[in-house]
Amino acid sequence: MTMLPFLIPSPDISYFDLGPVRIRFYALFILAGIVAAAWITSRRLKKAGADSEAAVDVVMWAVVFGIVGARIYHVLTHPADYFFPGADLLRTLYIWEGGIAIFGAVTFGAIGIYIGTRRAGIPFLVYADALVPGLLLAQAIGRLGNYFNQELFGSPTTLPWGLQIDQTSPAFPPGLAADTLFHPLFLYELLWNLIGVGVILLASRHKAIGSGVALGTYLIWYGIGRAWFESFRLDPTELEVFGIKANIITAVIAAAVGITLIVIRNRRETAHPDAPLPGATGAIPR
Repeated sequence: MTMLPFLIPSPDISYFDLGPVRIRFYALFILAGIVAAAWITSRRLKKAGADSEAAVDVVMWAVVFGIVGARIYHVLTHPADYFFPGADLLRTLYIWEGGIAIFGAVTFGAIGIYIGTRRAGIPFLVYADALVPGLLLAQAIGRLGNYFNQELFGSPTTLPWGLQIDQTSPAFPPGLAADTLFHPLFLYELLWNLIGVGVILLASRHKAIGSGVALGTYLIWYGIGRAWFESFRLDPTELEVFGIKANIITAVIAAAVGITLIVIRNRRETAHPDAPLPGATGAIPR
């Protein structure tokens, strides 16, 4: 008797209408992630003795800049989708059609955080260290939105947890059989991010907030994971540099920045063990 695989079915819906307003599940999960990240950041800032009330204000700066950056990064790394003879360049602004990238969100979001923390009088690294566990949790929540959009999947697989993609979906690769199953990258990254939250808290449990260890660990953990997932992700229109996907290059750079940050901060701490690191305040709550 042949056993059927425990496949992950494709969702039947990706949105619902509330009167004249169309609500997309992707947007709801993104919003839920933002709320969770803001709450966790506020709690961590409060326990560290920093201004917890400023958490939401700074998050708003990060969200606005992050959305803009996420769209810019996606458009620039998928030029074939937007820049071709006869293309409507206004489509580069149609964010509701899908197409945002986490690396653009993190990069531009960091600029927003810098502006917000300057206005609030909070050192950047203090806020960043407080933020990253909640940020990684938010990214995990957001991956559920990818599931409802039938996106973020990998190469075909015969593994029992293969992801089913509707053949009518624009993301379905041409030339494959309708019953083809794919690696559920959204699920892999969701689980990776949840584990990463624990790794960040464990790595920074004896470090002062603002030490940069939490931020550095986030960059290393997510960079390594994302580079791995991107290696078998199906995204035929993504820009490649010397045959390497743009997202893999960015992920490696992120991990390298994280390693550099931790090394530099640890050297300063070793050279001056009795002096607090610039921006450090209190202990990061577990």
